[in-house]
Amino acid sequence: MLDTPEAVVEALRENDGLPHGLARTVTAEELVEAAEAFEKPDVLVTALLELMTAYEFTGEHRKSPVIFARILKLWDTTPESFSPYEAHHVFWRFKWVTTSLVQVPEIPLASIGGWIDQMRSRYEAADHAVQPVAAMRYHLAHHTGTGVADAYDLWATRSRTELSDCEACETRHHAWHRLTEGDDTAALAVWQPVLDREQECSEEPRMSQARALLPLLRAGRTDEARSHHLTGYRKVRGATGMQAEVGYHLEFCAHSRNEGRGLEILAENRPLFEAKGAPLDHLHFLTGTEVFLARLVDAGHDDTAVAGPPGRAWSAAELLTHVRAEAEPLAAAFDTRNGTTAVGDRRRARLALAPLLDEPLPLGLRATVAHTASVGAAPATLTPARTEIPDDFTVLVGEARRLARDGHPGDDRLWTRVAERLADATEPYDAILGPEDLLAAELAEHRAQRLWFKDRHTDGAAELDTAVQRYTRLDMPWHALAAKARSRAWTAAPGSRDDDGERTAPDRASIRTELDAMLREADELLTATPFDSEPLGEAEAAFGSDLRAERILSHLSLHYSVAFAAHQELHAALSRTEEDQEDQEGTGDLDTLTERFERSVDILRSEAARLGYPHQAANARQFRADLLARRGALADAEEELRAALQEIESAGRPWRRPRLAIHLAQLLLAQDRSQEATDLLHSAIADAVAHDDPTLPLGPTYLLLGHAATHLDDANGAVRHLSEAAARFDQAEDAGSAVEARLQLADVLARSGRQADAVAVLESALVDAPPTVDGHMLAQGRLTLGRGLRDLEEYVPAAEELLRLADTVAGWPEEDRGGVLTLVAAEAATTLALAERWEAADTAYERALGAHAEAPNPPLITMMMREFARLTLQTRDSEGTDTALEHLARADAVLATLPSGEEDFAVWYERGENHYRRARVLAEAGRFDEALPEAEAAIAAHDDGGERGELPRAEAVRIAALIEGNGLDRLSEAITRLTVASARCHQTGHPEAAAVLDALQQDLRTR
Repeated sequence: MLDTPEAVVEALRENDGLPHGLARTVTAEELVEAAEAFEKPDVLVTALLELMTAYEFTGEHRKSPVIFARILKLWDTTPESFSPYEAHHVFWRFKWVTTSLVQVPEIPLASIGGWIDQMRSRYEAADHAVQPVAAMRYHLAHHTGTGVADAYDLWATRSRTELSDCEACETRHHAWHRLTEGDDTAALAVWQPVLDREQECSEEPRMSQARALLPLLRAGRTDEARSHHLTGYRKVRGATGMQAEVGYHLEFCAHSRNEGRGLEILAENRPLFEAKGAPLDHLHFLTGTEVFLARLVDAGHDDTAVAGPPGRAWSAAELLTHVRAEAEPLAAAFDTRNGTTAVGDRRRARLALAPLLDEPLPLGLRATVAHTASVGAAPATLTPARTEIPDDFTVLVGEARRLARDGHPGDDRLWTRVAERLADATEPYDAILGPEDLLAAELAEHRAQRLWFKDRHTDGAAELDTAVQRYTRLDMPWHALAAKARSRAWTAAPGSRDDDGERTAPDRASIRTELDAMLREADELLTATPFDSEPLGEAEAAFGSDLRAERILSHLSLHYSVAFAAHQELHAALSRTEEDQEDQEGTGDLDTLTERFERSVDILRSEAARLGYPHQAANARQFRADLLARRGALADAEEELRAALQEIESAGRPWRRPRLAIHLAQLLLAQDRSQEATDLLHSAIADAVAHDDPTLPLGPTYLLLGHAATHLDDANGAVRHLSEAAARFDQAEDAGSAVEARLQLADVLARSGRQADAVAVLESALVDAPPTVDGHMLAQGRLTLGRGLRDLEEYVPAAEELLRLADTVAGWPEEDRGGVLTLVAAEAATTLALAERWEAADTAYERALGAHAEAPNPPLITMMMREFARLTLQTRDSEGTDTALEHLARADAVLATLPSGEEDFAVWYERGENHYRRARVLAEAGRFDEALPEAEAAIAAHDDGGERGELPRAEAVRIAALIEGNGLDRLSEAITRLTVASARCHQTGHPEAAAVLDALQQDLRTR
């Protein structure tokens, strides 16, 4: 009930603690009405100031000046009703009113100028310096585009005052001035303290992060642009008072070619289309939206569903028309009011700017709109190759066949074009190409190969079976046999993405038997139809002088399939446990499988060498290298792969290097030779770009690059590569791998101290994660998210995340839970305490204790208890010291239950920290006689830790000296204690700790 002034004041205090938004604003309006009922102008002043704050931070600039007029009237009539803080804010908010008046095109320019004149008069009458007035004159000049240079000089050359905008906001204005002058370099240099968070306020760095995005892209500083988008957007999402910044983030999405991200931003900010209380900011939002929508339409997504003003469905083209129709007259209204074209010119310049990047900048977030990206995010100096596509259909087919014989990846683009032109049904067919069934069979093989690279093995085998039937009808036994062998060998590979449900183990014994029969058939065929014999029919005749090569390649393809199946079978056997092997029937023992594998790769290698195809010998070496590596013979495996690369070189087929290079890079990573691995991976990508290879698995390749960069302590490189990996997995429609890449990316970000970036990535990655993602990996991601939110002081969402995770972990089998539930419950309890949600915190505390009883985790549980002691004393005043000490007693009890000789963690450290915290609790309660022995007990406990205990020991000495010197007034003893401890820190190599102790010693000496 708001029936007393005291109740209104208490309600105002509570409302002040809420986040800005509609709920806080509505309550502020109600509290003004309540305050008006009392003859208490001081309460009304407080209520009006709170309402003006709510309007300012929710973008209600039309209303703010009206409220300030009431405040100013009270200031003139009852100045004694204002506290010193409120009196200061009367003058501070003259600036708010100026910017609000500029925001509204209906306010005449003369009225704004008159208001600034009144501001100057008021400042001078109150003996305030007028630098803030000069700042307002500059902002007006910048807005209208008239007299900007002079106004800037008058502002920038004056010293700051207590009523100047905060340093961070002034830095933003200085940088923006440089930017509008066209000097990106100077602007970014000015902005750096804000972007580096050296200067912060309630609005910064989120406003600068949005405005600096395009200059950073233009400067090529894409890593920073990515980071500022991830962290900055989270802070402005859905905020009506930050709609201009949302517009800048949308503009960034257009220029970084992240259309999918832009769609998500539109969906999350639909209410901004109706937030018109700050017309100038609304124009900035509309302009950013228009830039993004125009990019979407230009990319051919006219009909894509987008989120627009609530109440109806929108396509990109429809919303673009709507936004343009609203923004154009709004910009014109400002220019009419100002008598210049400055506002319209800036808007037109934003709309005219072409995308700043040629390829999408990977953000590490899920993509809603897929991109058809080129092979490369290779070095910028490389120009992706494009296989030339002949116009003549006969030449096109002939070139596709030639590239296929060479194993050149460029054949993919040609076969695709062949299929497209046949589908037109208008292509004249030349008999020189052979029967039409021949081309149909070749296209079936091409489709099969594409499906194989997409891990759709079953569908690929079906296409090969179609090719076998056609080749058989065409009397092409070599081609039919090769296609049939590949079809059977592919079924030996597990993990097809086109299988429904859990795939059963392949019948490898049957596959082996069939392939052996095909080998015998090949021997008979070689006797009856040698490679050099005449064509068997019209189809083979179509190959002309290339027929011998076609037959040889089919022969080698058969041996490749046999070796591949033997590799798969031996690999599966090595992966199973001995117990699993006993349960398998018909697979043969390991020695037999090894013998078969070695024989098959030896035959493939020798036949390839005999027939003059060394790149096929390289395939044999790659099979052998893989199994050597799995058996731990890394040096031998490396030798095989390097020899294989040499054979590729001698064969003159550089386009076959990438996969071998990637395989070798994996071996090098396993040997902690990360730089060599990085070089190989980059060369693999460069080769794929140079030879137009769309089949190289770029997602896994960039994932490996990310791992290599992590091992090299190159956090920025790891972020780049893992972000690219996630984007490539998105393009390949491999949602599970994309999530796993993002989880790894978030881990790198979190471990490198970029918690806000990690949180943005995790919020994207953990939504609707597919069931293929490992549950424990998802749990670790949620734990990282909870911790990240807590580090960002977003305690309530952090606690909610940790509580959900605790519920998930509680459902795991007991053998999987271990101490995980204890960990999560303890962290949830501490986070709830940080959020001052004490009832929920106490419940989570008891849950953690219950989990600890089942699966002990002493370090975590005692840390939780110490944190509760600290936070209880800080925020639960009514419960006080005794409750804090009770928590510490429980922590002591946990340590007391440990068996002697416990080595799982440092008991000495835990015991020392308990004493240390108890000393601080007692000291804060003024119980110094009890506090000093606890501090000394902490020192003694940390002594037991040897070298590892030196730093916590020094901190315990510091607290003991403070208690002794300040609390007990025993300055001489405290100084002696610090002198001895400082000398010890120097001796043990901790000069920073010694410096802290010396500073305290000097402070005590001055007393």
